[in-house]
Amino acid sequence: MRKLFTRLLNADTESEVQAILDAEGLTSDASKWTPYGDNESFFGVIENQQAHPVPALVEKVTNGIDAILEKKVLQDGVDIRSSAAPKSIREALDRYFPDHRHWDLGDARRRQATDLQIVASGPRRDTSLLVYDDGVGQAPADFPGTFLSLLRGNKNDVHFVQGKYNMGGAGAIAFCGDLRFQLIASKLYDGSQPLGFTLLRRHPPALAEAANRKNTWYEYLIFDGKVATVDVNELDIGLAGRKFRTGSLLKLYSYRLPGGLRTIISRDLNLSLNEFLFEPALPFLTVDNNERYPDNRAPVTPVYGLKRRLEADTETIETKFSEVSRTVELGELGITVYVFKARSRGKGVKETKRYLQNEYFKNNMTVLFSLNGQVHGAYSSEFVTRALKMPLLKDYLLVHVDCSSLHLEVRNELFMASRDRLKAGDKADVVRKHLRDMLLASELKEISRRRKSSLGVDSGDAGEMLRDITRNMPMNDALSRILRQTFKISEQRPGTAATKEREPPRRPKRGPRDAPPFNPQRYPSAFRARGGDMRGNGLKLYRLPEGGDRTIAFATDAENDFFDRTDDPGDLSISLMRPSREGGGNGVPTPSKQGDLLNVVRSSPIDGTIKVGLRATGQMTVGDTVKLTATLTSPNGDLTETVLIQITDPEQKPPRKEPDVEPPLGIPELILCSKAGGRRA
Repeated sequence: MRKLFTRLLNADTESEVQAILDAEGLTSDASKWTPYGDNESFFGVIENQQAHPVPALVEKVTNGIDAILEKKVLQDGVDIRSSAAPKSIREALDRYFPDHRHWDLGDARRRQATDLQIVASGPRRDTSLLVYDDGVGQAPADFPGTFLSLLRGNKNDVHFVQGKYNMGGAGAIAFCGDLRFQLIASKLYDGSQPLGFTLLRRHPPALAEAANRKNTWYEYLIFDGKVATVDVNELDIGLAGRKFRTGSLLKLYSYRLPGGLRTIISRDLNLSLNEFLFEPALPFLTVDNNERYPDNRAPVTPVYGLKRRLEADTETIETKFSEVSRTVELGELGITVYVFKARSRGKGVKETKRYLQNEYFKNNMTVLFSLNGQVHGAYSSEFVTRALKMPLLKDYLLVHVDCSSLHLEVRNELFMASRDRLKAGDKADVVRKHLRDMLLASELKEISRRRKSSLGVDSGDAGEMLRDITRNMPMNDALSRILRQTFKISEQRPGTAATKEREPPRRPKRGPRDAPPFNPQRYPSAFRARGGDMRGNGLKLYRLPEGGDRTIAFATDAENDFFDRTDDPGDLSISLMRPSREGGGNGVPTPSKQGDLLNVVRSSPIDGTIKVGLRATGQMTVGDTVKLTATLTSPNGDLTETVLIQITDPEQKPPRKEPDVEPPLGIPELILCSKAGGRRA
């Protein structure tokens, strides 16, 4: 068994694995193979998961993170399913990894990242990947119920891990070459059991056809009805900075990475993994070797998520902001918006666009939907051009949508079980519309306007150019009169004096007032509500029209990325007190959940202002008053501001008056063209 395990572990391609099976007489020995999941019909479950090899590989990483968290809980003497176990991934990190907010620092990040690694081996064009985690591990007898099971829901009652379906880890098998070989080896974290190992494969289609079977199936290697075992203390398997002692090893032979990623995995695959893991719970390493790429100066590279990469890239990011929405229908939805510069790093537009595509949009994902930091689906740039109607930002906008706190029903209707794409349906449409409305009402609208005004040709000059062309066109008077019935064309003719159109007198514009300089602080020391319609019971009162919206601005000195930075971020919590009604008992207001009485949208600070948008729900009627308390966190002491919100009669908007006669169409809008490759685009 030791010899067989060592040969399989050292094999670098699927053809080498097949040669080992042939030499040992294992290829066609039916007694040595049993169906994966104890069911031949699971072939369809395995094949119908992730449609792309990178998110399938991400599932292996996610399982490794889960295993490391489980190990920490067990080492603490806590049952992973008990009430004493962490209730979320964030709680587990805070309890067992107190430095997790500082993993953007090199030494701490690299130390932690050695617990989870992806190691490349084999030829450049036929790369195999070894996924290692220093996690809880499994006893050999437990393999059939863990690694080799499907659809048992093993993690459904473990709240501090990502997995729940007991199927995601099987998705990568479909991308393991043509023969679908995957080695599984594991040893319990306490060393109390020997190392167990087995080999997964797709039952050879030729053998299935010879047995008159309609389809093939997946199966794994057994000896005397059990997975094989080996006594080992440690193994040198090419890991960075350590040897294998306990935990799990998964080797994916001849893994079919996309063409653009079949190079140095510590570079190209690393970038793609970052896209699908916006904010992984734990960092990990991608490890290549100098035998495959002798000129590679960085064969070992940490992966700590796209969020941290974006935070570090101050050279290409023009601006970023965040908003959090809480509604009765959806729950809590958080968005973070990143806008890239059109020109950066001293390069032109074309070079900058190419750089951004390679660094941040390798998989054509513009809007990323994530749960606990793992991307579960995405929109392409089509959302920017069609839903937002901001084509100038199409190649320069990245939006992260945190769905971790959406209602369970909404999450189930939004995400596929494969966790790599979104469902189509009514709930998905509601989320898309809500996201669109949030972005159109946000700072992004002003950013789009500024980007449009920064074009090389000013729209006013372009219009004047077209007017000059129409004024100098050779037309007789009859033709001019006919065209003026449809188009607004100046009557000035060549050789005549210019005539000025009468314009209503304009009031002189006041110059902008000099605003006091904003001095941002890492931790806020000020927080107060601005404005207000009146005061009631010593508090500022804001009127909110029934069915309408209202925005309250809070003044603060917190820096703009206070909510969004990875290192020690702050938060703004909002609590509501239900209105007291006549005959409602003692009349004391009772607490309410956010999004119950009011739908709330909270923005990130922008130069000293935090905006909170409000809309009343169906539980609020005209005359109701609700107390809103906003608390801004700070290590120097939380800052609290309380205001009153009163529901008033709906706003009466005057009916829109349509013009009796349609105005002339005017000069057509100028559309800028450019040359590309000698051809007009």
